[in-house]
Amino acid sequence: MHDANAMKAQKRTVKLVVISDVHLGTRGCQTKPLLQYLKSIRPEILILNGDIIDIWQFKKRYWPAAHMKVIKEIMSMAAKKTKVYYITGNHDEVLRKFANSSIGNIHIVNQLVLELDHKKIWFFHGDVFDVIMQHSKWLAKIGAIGYDSLIALNLVVNNISRFFGKGNVSLSKKIKENVKSAVKYINNFENTAAKLAATKGYDAVVCGHIHHPDIRQITTDLGSIAYLNSGDWIENLSALEYHNKQWHIYRHPISDNHFPAPAPQTSFEGIREIEDLKHKELFKIMLKEFDS
Repeated sequence: MHDANAMKAQKRTVKLVVISDVHLGTRGCQTKPLLQYLKSIRPEILILNGDIIDIWQFKKRYWPAAHMKVIKEIMSMAAKKTKVYYITGNHDEVLRKFANSSIGNIHIVNQLVLELDHKKIWFFHGDVFDVIMQHSKWLAKIGAIGYDSLIALNLVVNNISRFFGKGNVSLSKKIKENVKSAVKYINNFENTAAKLAATKGYDAVVCGHIHHPDIRQITTDLGSIAYLNSGDWIENLSALEYHNKQWHIYRHPISDNHFPAPAPQTSFEGIREIEDLKHKELFKIMLKEFDS
């Protein structure tokens, strides 16, 4: 984890950076720390792994100047030779019609495979794993609006909490961490991503979507797979960095205006055995989706 002093130092050179789930155009988007982070790095490759612009909830009346500054900073990085890959997610799925098109150093794709130090790394957002997304998109959109409302409520709660001299809380994080079904969903997501990557012969899989930054090895019946998730810029303020043949989770310093920082996390913590998927038909559909 990099402290606040690193922000003021000269830009760090990084081989590859992954960010996801920024949700520009929503009130929960943390543009100030994101801009600080982007201005502190000089990556060779920047991967925007889905839900960067929240087109689902986009409203003309809410598009602050800071949100446009994020777009301009990314375009500036591309103009300075950073190769930018924009991987489409569910909240910006309208861009999927432009997949495999490029504007200068900016490339729009639905998924991406890169070879890093003789290892094949598979990048995609992860919404393909959502049964709700596959069959009830209207329900998923209602859930997204509810989540954004919860973030707005959280800002009010934190203002009151600070008034009484107490620290910030993240309502959505507490809900996700304490509801068994949410924990089960995250575990199923990670295991499914790992098994699918192993089936396709990759060494690692990098996702976003679930707002849960992570780096760890998962053992499947087809071998061990490195699973990575870049987290988000609403609650966790996190990114993935690859440099000197190592992956790390970057966590931005949290100020009083942001949610509390999650506990520090080290690379490749723990190994879990993966269970056979119960929904084999859904797994086949996913394989077909990615091969199309």
